[in-house]
Amino acid sequence: MPNTPDVSEFAVGDEVASAEHLLERGSLVRYAGASGDFNPIHYRDDVAEFVGLPGVLAHGMLTMGIAVQTVVDWVGDPARVVDYQVRFTRPVVVDRNDGATVSVVAKVGALDADNAKVRVDLTVTFGGQTVLGKAQAWVSLA
Repeated sequence: MPNTPDVSEFAVGDEVASAEHLLERGSLVRYAGASGDFNPIHYRDDVAEFVGLPGVLAHGMLTMGIAVQTVVDWVGDPARVVDYQVRFTRPVVVDRNDGATVSVVAKVGALDADNAKVRVDLTVTFGGQTVLGKAQAWVSLA
């Protein structure tokens, strides 16, 4: 297990992690099975197009989950993430052949040195556009 970072090592604005995550159609099907959300807009082009969508969409909770994984990888323990919230701002359209690459940059947004906590602000983009707004995770470094 990696060493837990010390809150004194950081300043607001420091980038602590970044990652790119490739979502493929298989990712969507596996997530549907794991979550029990079998809405066909997440894996059938014909249904997505029928309801006016630009294509098959990644589940919002899947996008939210892969984004916070960047923080978990940085801190080394998912139990250290004590709060996590996002706003869904744009869908991630997963191309049948190429999939969709979601980029995540994690920066220190606030420090609570007294309680050894760091708020990590995530910039989550797909195709150069933000897909999760106000994505923030509070991480305990105690």
